[in-house]
Amino acid sequence: MSQPLITLDFLDTPTLPTPAVDATTHAHEPSGEVRVSAATRTGQGRKLYIESYGCQMNFSDSEIVSSILFEQGFDTTDDLASADLVLLNTCSIREKAEQTVRMRLSQINSYKKRRPSMLVGVLGCMAERLKSKFLEEEKLVDLVVGPDAYRDLPQLIQQVDGGQKAVNVLLSREETYADITPVRLNSNGITAFISIMRGCDNMCSFCVVPFTRGRERSRDAYSIVREAQDLVAAGYKEVTLLGQNVDSYKWASEDGQEHVNFAQLLERVALVSPELRVRFSTSHPKDITDEVLHTMARYDNICKYIHLPAQSGNSRVLALMNRTYDRPWYEERVQAIRRILGDDCAISTDMISGFCSETEEEHQDTLSLMEYVKYDMAFMFFYSERPGTLAARKLEDDVPLEVKKRRLAEVIATQQQHSRLRNLAGVGKVHRVLAENFSKRSNEHLSGRNSQNQVVIFPKKHYQKGDYVNVLVHESTTNTLLGEAVD
Repeated sequence: MSQPLITLDFLDTPTLPTPAVDATTHAHEPSGEVRVSAATRTGQGRKLYIESYGCQMNFSDSEIVSSILFEQGFDTTDDLASADLVLLNTCSIREKAEQTVRMRLSQINSYKKRRPSMLVGVLGCMAERLKSKFLEEEKLVDLVVGPDAYRDLPQLIQQVDGGQKAVNVLLSREETYADITPVRLNSNGITAFISIMRGCDNMCSFCVVPFTRGRERSRDAYSIVREAQDLVAAGYKEVTLLGQNVDSYKWASEDGQEHVNFAQLLERVALVSPELRVRFSTSHPKDITDEVLHTMARYDNICKYIHLPAQSGNSRVLALMNRTYDRPWYEERVQAIRRILGDDCAISTDMISGFCSETEEEHQDTLSLMEYVKYDMAFMFFYSERPGTLAARKLEDDVPLEVKKRRLAEVIATQQQHSRLRNLAGVGKVHRVLAENFSKRSNEHLSGRNSQNQVVIFPKKHYQKGDYVNVLVHESTTNTLLGEAVD
């Protein structure tokens, strides 16, 4: 029997409001989702089952892994029981994700006992830190592979087929997988993600990403444009450019004659087709430039939506987080967005409540920043210490859990008010919506997003998924706009 798509509680609290139709587009944020590989059924001899946990970067990596293993004779399957190779692509950004993966591995091993030939592996962000526990102590897996070692999977699988355990968690300064065409798993055939860079050079004190994904490196600009062109040729209507910090994208040709920054890359992708919508995620407040904002203003097909994580509204806490900007700097970047792109440009954020030594007054500063910006949507968490981070080594996690939860509840309540207000401003206006799916409640309604990433639901009529539809919005909720298609 086929396994259902599993949705698990990765977060310490639900994230409100839901920012997209299917899943978050924010590259490094846990979405609370697990994606199971869709079946390809091309007649290959072995079957690969992948569960991808947490963030869009992981979902994108699973498409790369599927492409590599397809060349080695593997079809993907959504049926765990029939799989020859089971891979969990893991996320370390929250403690609950690790707990969930460990529990899931125990469940999978019950299948393995019935089918001893089944191979089980762990990919991604948990690989380096937990390789010894998974392989040797708990004996839950046969192979462990880090995010820069996916090209080595065929050799590692061969090693396991020969009766050995296999591991490669080495991080790379060069690997971008630029030459690999991803197998689009769980695709709606309309929206796709293009990874433009890997790793991160920022050392935010709360974050594990630099330790699990390595140093920052940018992908060849020409390979990115080619991938966008191929997607348009295949009928896709929207791409999201992915990176831990897209604004620090910088690529140079081997002869040093050509240099491309993020604003220039964004323009190149926008020029692929006026019918191709372009999104990107995630921006860092210290790096987003006016050049990027002016490029967004110049092209109608670059969506007017920016994810600009603040994390805190207090400058002392931001310094402890090693965010390398203070509150006035952040406010100036918001002012630049409003000056160049106008009030209609949507801004979303991340907020962490109860970071090390955060006082009540500093928490109030976060609420006041939210009042200043009035974000359209947000990812909101209370702080949980991650092993190996700078904060874990140097700072005391001293805010009581009940205080963290109370502060987070206040942040969520504030954001709900602002999301409701921002959505209400869309009532009475016509929005250009890319229809992506049927509404969850009815196949008589379509669901899509406007340029600002707001979810819009409208009666289907003669429209189909993949159509651009002008929708006159007549009602809004905290999460959704409701309307009717107009000619």
